[in-house]
This record gives sequence, C-alpha cells and structure tokens, in this order.
Amino acid sequence: MAAELQARGVEVIFVGGQRAELELVPAAGFELRQIRVEGISRTNPLKAIRAVARSAAAVLAARSILAELRPAAVMGGGGYVAGPVGAAAAMMGIPVVLTEADSHLGLTNRLLAHLAAKVCLAFPIKGRSAPRYLVTGRPGPPIATDREAARARFDLLEGETCVLVFGGSLGARSINEAAVVAFGDAPFRVLHVTGSSGFASTLSPRLGYDVREYLEQFGEALLAADLVVARSGGSVFEIAAYGRPALLIPYPQAAGDHQAANAAWMADAGAAVVIADSELTAPLLARTVGELLDSPSRLAGMAKSSRQLARPQAAHDVAGEIIAAANKR
Repeated sequence: MAAELQARGVEVIFVGGQRAELELVPAAGFELRQIRVEGISRTNPLKAIRAVARSAAAVLAARSILAELRPAAVMGGGGYVAGPVGAAAAMMGIPVVLTEADSHLGLTNRLLAHLAAKVCLAFPIKGRSAPRYLVTGRPGPPIATDREAARARFDLLEGETCVLVFGGSLGARSINEAAVVAFGDAPFRVLHVTGSSGFASTLSPRLGYDVREYLEQFGEALLAADLVVARSGGSVFEIAAYGRPALLIPYPQAAGDHQAANAAWMADAGAAVVIADSELTAPLLARTVGELLDSPSRLAGMAKSSRQLARPQAAHDVAGEIIAAANKR
C-alpha cells in the first residue's frame, strides 16, 4: 500500500510498535514513528488491564504524532497499533480508512469501523455492506511473472514438479513435521519454508527437498511451484494472485476461526482442498498431494479457479479510497 500511494505522489509515514516493523519499515525506505502498545489478552485479565492502560496512553502519543505530521488521512491495517492511532485521528477530524485482511472484522476494526470513512474488506463479510464497507481484496506485493527465471532461482529442471510448503512467517509445527515425513521419499521437488520457529528442527530428508527459514522474494516461490501446501491466513490472496492450486490446513486457534473461513472461500470456488489441523497426518498429507499431482486436469481446473479469485487491483482500489477520503476533507 505504501508503494502504491508513493507512486501517486503521496508521502507515507508509518506508526508502529516494537515488532517486525522496526526492521521492515526502515528497510523499505519509509519513516517509522513509534508508540508503545500491546494486544489485549483474551486469557489473562491482568495483562488485558495493562494493555488497555497502555492503549489509553498510546492515544495521547498518537495525537502528538498526528499534530506534528498533520496527515491528510490515516490508514489502519487492523492490528492493535492501529487502534490508538485511528482513535486519535478520528478525534482530530482526520479521515480514517481501514483495511481488513481476514474474513471477519478483528477487534481493532470493529471498534473503529463506525469512525471510518471507508472499511476496505479482503472478503465479503455478512452484514458489512455499502456504503461504509467495500470489498477490494487484500493488497499484496507486485506479481512476479517470469516463471522460467523463478524456477531457475530454485534450481528446478524442466519438467520437474515442485510442491511449495509453508506455514507463515513464524511457521506451523504440525505442517513442518508432517511434510518432512510425507514427502521424505516423494518423486517430486519440495520447497519448504519453515518460518523462524521451525527452521532449526526441520531437517531436509533427501536431495531435492529444499528447506528454507524465510524467502525474501516469496512471490517467485509461488510462481515456481505447481501445488501449494499451506495455512490459510492472508496468504490465500497471494496464492490466488499466482493462480496456484492449494492444499490448505487452517490454523485452529486463529481469531474468529478466520483461517477456516478463508480456506472454505478457496475450497468453495474449487481452488483448494482442505485438511483440518486435527486430522493432519503424514500419510494423509502424502496421499492427498499424490492424488492431486496424479490428476493434471484437476490441478489445471483448481489453478483456473484460483486465478479467478484474485483481485490484482486491490492496492490501487484501496489507495483510491484513501485519496478520496483525504480530498473530501
């Protein structure tokens, strides 16, 4: 989104907390202002009280930042940092545009929605309709298009089948453990992105099984692959953007069970098959992937359905809403 807005001549400044943005935002060339805030615990009352107190203090800090910067509009990304900044912006009469990446509104967006000029949804959500709500899809990075170069990047030979396995930036233990066993002697190449928590404990079982902790150019991995085995968070939009068939294993503890809804969205369109995390075993994973790869016509149909779900104009459309809100002010 920042790149899209910048391309339109808009100056972009981030407000963030103490997590990955500390490295990612400056590395991308954008200024980062910080506030101290944390998510509200659903299980620990004392931590929840502390989080609420910090959020109140963070609203004051956000007001100070906004008073200095005087932005034309504020975009909220749905995380807990967006709460104090969005609230402060609304108090100051600054237009707020929210983006929701999942198939249900998160807590921050539920609290801010009535204050927003527009809420841009990745998925249609029952009861959330125009004019305040708009389905735009989830903005993503530019799409890589040179499949031959992408496959060469991962040393894939012509005609080799590649299965991409991933579970998100932190990884997914159940997927990591099942995949190594399921594909230990499989006749296809595997590109397995473990995430930070699973890399040390995930050992490649054979030649042709490429284990990585993280991939900077993740789009190239999607482009190079023939089938994706993954969780079903916001990455389903990246999978769709590349028109890839998928086997999805939703994370069962996701807020509002949104990963199950995301997976159902792809499965109902014919773009994916779904295995519940509680049912995932190495033999089931091996059998299901084998059946998919043994049916080229089915894979082709799933790929076509996946492409039809893509919304490549999402960043463009959300940027348009932000600029329109700023101009109305």
